[in-house]
Amino acid sequence: MRKICVITGTRAEYGLLYWTIKALNNDKDIDLSICVTGMHLSPEFGLTYKRIIEDGFYINEKVETLLSSDTPVGIAKSIGLGIISFSETFQRLQPDLIVVLGDRFEIFAACSAAMVSKIPIAHCHGGEATEGLIDEAIRHSITKMSHIHFTSTEEYRSRVIQLGEQPQNVFNVGALGIENINKLKLLNRKEFEQSINFHLKQNNFLVTFHPVTLDNATAEVQFKELLSALDTFENVTIIFTKPNADTEGRIIIQMIDEYVLNNPQKAISFTSMGQLRYLSAIQFMDVVIGNSSSGLIEVPSFQKPTLNIGDRQQGRVKALSVIDCKADKVEIEKAIHLAMSLDFKEKIKKSENPYGERNSSDEIVKVIKNMDIKNIIKKQFYNL
Repeated sequence: MRKICVITGTRAEYGLLYWTIKALNNDKDIDLSICVTGMHLSPEFGLTYKRIIEDGFYINEKVETLLSSDTPVGIAKSIGLGIISFSETFQRLQPDLIVVLGDRFEIFAACSAAMVSKIPIAHCHGGEATEGLIDEAIRHSITKMSHIHFTSTEEYRSRVIQLGEQPQNVFNVGALGIENINKLKLLNRKEFEQSINFHLKQNNFLVTFHPVTLDNATAEVQFKELLSALDTFENVTIIFTKPNADTEGRIIIQMIDEYVLNNPQKAISFTSMGQLRYLSAIQFMDVVIGNSSSGLIEVPSFQKPTLNIGDRQQGRVKALSVIDCKADKVEIEKAIHLAMSLDFKEKIKKSENPYGERNSSDEIVKVIKNMDIKNIIKKQFYNL
């Protein structure tokens, strides 16, 4: 049996990995272990590791890495703590392969420890671009440490190959989040309203805004512009999903809490909605607003407009349903009106999602089972 270890550090990342974890767990030829880390273990961010247990999975290791700080120094220390902790974890588990997704710093720490321990790495969603973030460098670093690559588009597959990875080890399997849309039975409007204990109105916005770590303007300044724009819309429901533990993330969380407190009839917020409620919400939204990758990857499958603010997702593949704008009150307000216009809604009715409509998990498990994992590091080193 192949000993496969899946590592997850955030609620969103776990939601994307869910079907792959489930497929690995159900395969009789796979000995699966799950390591949770980062925000999953933080009370401040909802102790979301409990959701993994509720889904019926066994957590083999809880790897503490997250310090109670979102400053650059705090995150750098978290990376260092993560490398130490994961090196000890891998010594105990002795996995044949680790599976990771994305570009977060705790995943970078896990991959660094695996690289030194000569443990092969399978990386999902490599080759993508987020030009406003340190995540860009982290993602490409993880790509260079990895041996098997599962990309979300053919363009990203080409980029991973351009980074020097062997084409036979790079697989375009589509975006993992699409599988949730295909397989989950989404809530109807009444069920969704009951699940959040809040009534939707004539117009509804779903807002997720993360700090842009390489931008000159602070998260506080940018998010204030967004809130000022939202203030100009009446008879709306605004659903906020809170950001991750990135630099300046807590500033945005504080601003969301204050906005909801001052607008209790208009706004509601969640630390974690979970995949079912989040995807169900998109059905009833007029616009999905912010700078989350989900607005580019999952939302287009619903033929709903995405307002992408600022530079965080600059460089990513985008559907026709995505509107880019600056983090400026007037620009955001104009873009929301454009997204809600009949002409734009009609335009995107037949738009296609560039991230595909496939179920990625079966393809990923097939590759993992058939790949020559034992010799893959040696073959990569000698470029065989």
